[in-house]
Amino acid sequence: MTKEVVRSKRLRKKLYLGEFAIKGFDFTCKIDITAEAEYEKFINAFADLVDARNLFVSLDNVQEMFEGFVTSGERYGSATEQDQKAIEAILTEHSIISDISIGNLVDAFYEV
Repeated sequence: MTKEVVRSKRLRKKLYLGEFAIKGFDFTCKIDITAEAEYEKFINAFADLVDARNLFVSLDNVQEMFEGFVTSGERYGSATEQDQKAIEAILTEHSIISDISIGNLVDAFYEV
């Protein structure tokens, strides 16, 4: 028999639990970096979208793969389904991007 752990609101906030959990999602895609002008255009458009939606994105750009994890820029904010759709839209509108995969919203601290 497991006992449910009861934590105060203050502790839940410090640990980003319950109503203070922060949600995020990952994405992966292939990128053709040989077309330098298109690559720069894509990176600028991606950065503009991230700034406009107040998102934090941690990127891992390895050769042909472009992948990252997206969360909200707000202290206790979470990424939303609309953020997922916006990231997917920016990826699909550029011809140098292929094989796009957008992950589900998960707890950024405990389920990554």
